[in-house]
Amino acid sequence: MTTTTAAVLRDTESPLTIEEIEVGELSAGEILVKIRGVGICHTDISAAHGMIPIPLPTVLGHEGSGVVQAFADDVEGFEVGDHVTISFDHCGECGQCTAGHPAYCEVFAALNYFGTRMDGTTTLSKGEEEISGNFFGQSSFAAHAICSKNNAVKVDKDLPLELLGPLGCGLQTGAGSVINVLKAQEGQSIAIFGLGGVGLGAVMAAKAVGCDPIVVFDLNEDRIALAKELGATIGFNPSEHHDLLWDVMKEVAPGVDLSFDCVGHGPVIRQALEVLKSPGHCASVGFQGLANEITIDQGHLLLGRTFSGVIEGDADPKTFIPHLIQLYRDGKFPFDKLIKTYPIDQINEAIADSEAGKVIKPVIVFDA
Repeated sequence: MTTTTAAVLRDTESPLTIEEIEVGELSAGEILVKIRGVGICHTDISAAHGMIPIPLPTVLGHEGSGVVQAFADDVEGFEVGDHVTISFDHCGECGQCTAGHPAYCEVFAALNYFGTRMDGTTTLSKGEEEISGNFFGQSSFAAHAICSKNNAVKVDKDLPLELLGPLGCGLQTGAGSVINVLKAQEGQSIAIFGLGGVGLGAVMAAKAVGCDPIVVFDLNEDRIALAKELGATIGFNPSEHHDLLWDVMKEVAPGVDLSFDCVGHGPVIRQALEVLKSPGHCASVGFQGLANEITIDQGHLLLGRTFSGVIEGDADPKTFIPHLIQLYRDGKFPFDKLIKTYPIDQINEAIADSEAGKVIKPVIVFDA
């Protein structure tokens, strides 16, 4: 058993509390990681506000990176001291996993949201009190986390380890949606709605594969400026346009080949479909809660357009994270420009800054 410092969610109406808790013994297939950094994702914030049903008390965090401290006897391919980034968990055995689509694992919900192992046991506790862990197979808002051999990805030791965690979710979601789902090609045009970490990950991926033009939409002028620095060619602030579609078409008529929604509001999704050529493909990852109903004009689809929902960029982290790291090494995926770091005792300030739009990707860092 390992004692560690963690940010614990006890009440969806209250801030996270910094507490000393215990990390239990490893079970089959598990790895103990000393966390060096963990990104704060919109999904963590949604869970903290009760938009995702999870058992309390719990430790959130699902964009962790760190150093392997120990592993179960059946774990192969890892050594103590290895640097890893941690992504979503998956079984590795079902039809979706073996077909290269682990984001659609048949037991994804149980492995990532239920707060326990598949056998019902918890990885975390405080004295006699059980604390739900296993959030996305890690619960890495803590100085130590238990993850799975399936969601730990080894990375080279010369990389900035404390910054790599967001590659496991937000950046992977944005880039994977462009590369794996929309299958963007050089010379294709793309529109990206919402410029948080996911949207800007999509911008960098679109630039890396050679999309042109790259049209971006956000209410925050600073984010539009950053998107242009990262490769976007045209930016729109919807609040400044009486007829947004008309103004977009002045620039990209008869429309774009691809579009990507990171917002999840019905009107935004409608716009993401309206800016498409026919045929065209719109992918959506925006999330506004489990009861978020949207209405789509069937006419948009009958014109040959495709609308796809996406989880985790339909990526296999074992191969896609190394791909993003190579793009980073090549200067084509400068994700570090999105990051601001905070110590663990400032995690609530980091969440507030993220919600206020003051920072794109907050990352909590721990001592080496």
